[in-house]
Amino acid sequence: MAAKKKATTTNGSIEARLSALREDFEALQGDLKGLYGDVSAVASERASLAMRQAEEVADRAMLLAEEAAREAKQKAVEYSEDAQEWAEDNADELRAHVRAQPLTSLLVAGGIGAFLGAIFLRRS
Repeated sequence: MAAKKKATTTNGSIEARLSALREDFEALQGDLKGLYGDVSAVASERASLAMRQAEEVADRAMLLAEEAAREAKQKAVEYSEDAQEWAEDNADELRAHVRAQPLTSLLVAGGIGAFLGAIFLRRS
């Protein structure tokens, strides 16, 4: 009879341990669900923060590109004006040289034309 009592006591303690283990697993499962929710919230927050930062960087890059384009356009206008002034200033001098030496000017212009023609024909 003592053997049956021991077996019953052992079964009771095993049942109690299993019950406690089940409760621990359920608590752990609840904690993991809570942790998953917290991690998801943090990840979502980090992702939105990264998106905001990326948008800010893109906006700054766009502003810098627009500024560079404005500066390039301004420089191009300045260079165009400088080239036009130089051409106007030197046009009278060039006309005087052509009138003084028409044959030489004609030969030089023909040589330049032949040279450019040879270059363009090779590329085609």
